[in-house]
Amino acid sequence: MITEADTCRKYVLPKLYDADWADDQISEQRYFTDGRIVPVGEGHIRKPGKRADYLLRYRPDFPLAVIEAKAAYKKPGDGMQQAIEYAEILGLKFAYATNGKGIEEYDFITGRQTSLATFPSPNELWQRLRSDQGLADDADVNDLLFPFNRELRNPDGTVKRPRYYQEIAINRAMQAVIQGKPRILITMATGTGKTFVAMQIAWKLWKTRRKRKILYLADRNILVDQAKDRDFSPFGDALHKIQRRPIKSREVYFAIYQAIADREGQPGLYRRYPQDFFDLVIVDECHRGSARDESNWRQILEYFHPATQIGMTATPLHNDEVVEEIRPGRMVRTGKR
Repeated sequence: MITEADTCRKYVLPKLYDADWADDQISEQRYFTDGRIVPVGEGHIRKPGKRADYLLRYRPDFPLAVIEAKAAYKKPGDGMQQAIEYAEILGLKFAYATNGKGIEEYDFITGRQTSLATFPSPNELWQRLRSDQGLADDADVNDLLFPFNRELRNPDGTVKRPRYYQEIAINRAMQAVIQGKPRILITMATGTGKTFVAMQIAWKLWKTRRKRKILYLADRNILVDQAKDRDFSPFGDALHKIQRRPIKSREVYFAIYQAIADREGQPGLYRRYPQDFFDLVIVDECHRGSARDESNWRQILEYFHPATQIGMTATPLHNDEVVEEIRPGRMVRTGKR
């Protein structure tokens, strides 16, 4: 009897190669979650992580599809529900199930499930996605696909790579910026690496020269200093923290509201920068201070209104301002902030 492993080796991989997928585009038996931690008595156990049989990428940092393979004696579509679940978690538009011979495709763009004889090629899937997302300009495509920064290291010395939900947030924020969305809200749980996500977004926009002057705002020095000295360290000499005078010779700026806001009837330091000086403003913990319409700190964001503004929070406040809201696993257009 041909097992699932036999199906993958004898049938699925050859079909992928026939469809022009290369080894560096195929991740096999890929765990994308660590598994849920479940309390047991005074300790805990970790449940098995979620693992895709195949994760297909157009570029190293841009996944396109997931495949669930079943043993040859099963039906091609037996793994479809699992493939759809994984695609939804990973924010992908294409899900496939196969028994090595027949192939079932679920296209989230059209909402249709189709039986196929062969897998689509990377270029075919990319063109379908590109058309759906309105990415007609080649320069926009190049900016979206620009590689993540890989200079940061984990404590064990390995490259610090975005987790799947961070990858979703980075790519969707990039796409929103490219599409000209002026206000973007990234909603991620506390401790899930919002600063690292912000750095990767800023890196891609800065390196592609789409956004060259960047301001990172927060309400506490510890947030600003950690971001500047740790996550944003790959920017090197381009970094500067605004404190007592308006230095204008750098490109990636950091500031706390208190240091640049109006106070005691005196104009704030932010007013000594032209309103269009910054191309991008990133607001950490944006639910505090600047989220309130009557806040003095809000005036800073209103002053720099020509810039694209990205807010990051775990607990968003809501009003009637239209923003693009990004959450890991889904992206919704909302009229609330």
